[in-house]
Amino acid sequence: MSARLTIATIAAAASLVTTASNAADYPQPPCYDAATIAAGRAPPGAVACYIPPPPVVVEEFSGWYLRGDIGITNQSVRDLTNVQDANNSVTNVGIGFDASPLFGLGIGYYFNDWLRFDLTGEYRSKANFHGSQIITSGGSTYTDEYSGSKSEWLFLLNAYVDLGTWYNITPFVGAGVGASRNTISSFQDVNTVTNGVAFADTASKWNFAWALHAGLAYKVSKNFTVELAYRYVNLGDAQSGDIYTYLGTNNINNPMEFKHLTSHDVKLGLRFNLDGLDMFSRPAPQYYAPPPVYAPPPVYAPPPLQSKG
Repeated sequence: MSARLTIATIAAAASLVTTASNAADYPQPPCYDAATIAAGRAPPGAVACYIPPPPVVVEEFSGWYLRGDIGITNQSVRDLTNVQDANNSVTNVGIGFDASPLFGLGIGYYFNDWLRFDLTGEYRSKANFHGSQIITSGGSTYTDEYSGSKSEWLFLLNAYVDLGTWYNITPFVGAGVGASRNTISSFQDVNTVTNGVAFADTASKWNFAWALHAGLAYKVSKNFTVELAYRYVNLGDAQSGDIYTYLGTNNINNPMEFKHLTSHDVKLGLRFNLDGLDMFSRPAPQYYAPPPVYAPPPVYAPPPLQSKG
């Protein structure tokens, strides 16, 4: 009797294992698109298919940016000419400019993670001019001592190549082309030998301009970058107004010409990505848990009946 009970218990356990195995293999019902369910075209009790959220893409560059710059100019002029000295021997002595500050704004675009462009406009404030010329004319020699100031509005379209990033530091090089409006003001010519003094009115001149850039950029955050840069810029030429004596007389139109103006600039710049403004207006992404996996309830199977022998 005990042996028959043991056999019955083993058979019941085997039956339960087989039933559970069959239940695990039970096919899951098909899922349906959420729009199909919402339109009522799916069978009752239909389950929506789970669509995982798209992966988060970390961008190394992003669209448009604004920039601002401050800096110091170190300017020079190759030569001074005047129509009255066409037949004279002229030697320049110590002609040049003092340093002056510059202030600029611009808007740019990251074309990809190594190439970017920007359009900049800047005001280069007045740089004091000083220098002399030794002039030999008709067998006599005399000096002219000059003073005045120069300022510019400079507009450039620039392209930069970022050379890779290490520890958030990116070296870059670039070039730009554009236009410069050069202004000469407060020009004065003193002739010590003859006790003569002459003046010129303020005058401005537009010129083609070009520049070369090199520097280091430090990425403070995804949307904010600080850069320290050197720039060589060719500003073209400039000229004063017509020069007249202290008595107000002048026999010929003779503005002073400033030939081949150049500058070595050092700049501190700030770049702000416009994508940084989106973070305050975009809704936070919503993620939903996947629907539960359908599993049928276990089927209970009673043990087989044993006949009495």
